[in-house]
Amino acid sequence: MAKILVADDSIAVRKVAERLLTEAGLGVTLAANGEEALAVLSKDRPDVIVSDVIMPDKSGYEICTFVRGHAMLAATPVLLISGIVNDEVTKQAEACRADGILKKPFQGTALKDRVLELLAKRQAQAPAAKPEATPAQPADSMPRADHGLQLADGDRGADRQAAGKLREVEEQLRAERARGEHLAKRMAELEGEAVRSKDLAAKVATLERQAALVPQLEAALKAERDAASKLKHEAAAWQEASGRVSELEAALQAERKAAAQLVQQVTDLERAAARVADLEAKLTREEQRVSESQQKAQATEAALFAEQQRRTEIERRFTEAEGAVTKVPELEVLLATERERNGLLARRVAEAETATQNATKRFEDMARKLGEIAGLASQLGSGKGQS
Repeated sequence: MAKILVADDSIAVRKVAERLLTEAGLGVTLAANGEEALAVLSKDRPDVIVSDVIMPDKSGYEICTFVRGHAMLAATPVLLISGIVNDEVTKQAEACRADGILKKPFQGTALKDRVLELLAKRQAQAPAAKPEATPAQPADSMPRADHGLQLADGDRGADRQAAGKLREVEEQLRAERARGEHLAKRMAELEGEAVRSKDLAAKVATLERQAALVPQLEAALKAERDAASKLKHEAAAWQEASGRVSELEAALQAERKAAAQLVQQVTDLERAAARVADLEAKLTREEQRVSESQQKAQATEAALFAEQQRRTEIERRFTEAEGAVTKVPELEVLLATERERNGLLARRVAEAETATQNATKRFEDMARKLGEIAGLASQLGSGKGQS
């Protein structure tokens, strides 16, 4: 039964491959990654190797390179499988000398057909068994001329000559054996050199693939550098914009504070204006009261003047009546009454004068306060205009 090694990091792919190949009557060994596949190859020699191209540790290209560089495994067919089959994958498969590449997921019996095709191809290329060489008979086992031969005395000279030739042949045989051993050693060395040359060829192929990737890597590096430079410029622009935003935020905060102060000042001015209006109304009322007090004072003065005239008249009458004794008590009563009225008028006049003085003082105080409020309002208006 042919043995097939399947290496893939996907358990689903391994199970599908195992089912397809087992149904075809083939023995299947599974490996979950490249390291497991190499471990299997170090102990066993499968008839066909099926390996995924991309695996976490060892790729399918590396496994194929290992197989081609190993003398005991070099003739083993290697079938690569990949989810993407393009020119790059095909070139790398040819570079590592894979026997074919198959796209995943498998369509129908494609995997089984390719594996059976590779098995038939290997059997057709297998060389016929070489017949075993008959081992050379040692020189020591060769019959000597003097063993079992009865020679005549006359032929002893010929016998010695034949013995001399025999020793010469033995020397030549020893020399040929030494030369054969040297050639065998040299052949082993050449086989080692061939294996190493295959390893070197695989390494050269790998280096060539890597060298082919250098322009792409350089282009990618240049693109990354350009992108990094662009990002650096953008970061600088963002940093500058961030600083500008900070400045604008600070200016906005200052403007908000100034606006709040202006609002407070306007509120204070409105309150001051309201107070001025109240004071003006109070001042108007006080002015009215002062005017009324002045009118009352004028009326009081007029009354006082009238009383003085009446008093003069009374005094005149009293003088006229001095001679009339009979009218004395009546005049005294009238005099007392007039005195009381004069005292009442004098008190009213004093109260009116006091009220007038108080009103005048309040009017002066209100005028002074109105002057201070007007100065404050002028200062606030000038400060607002400067802001």
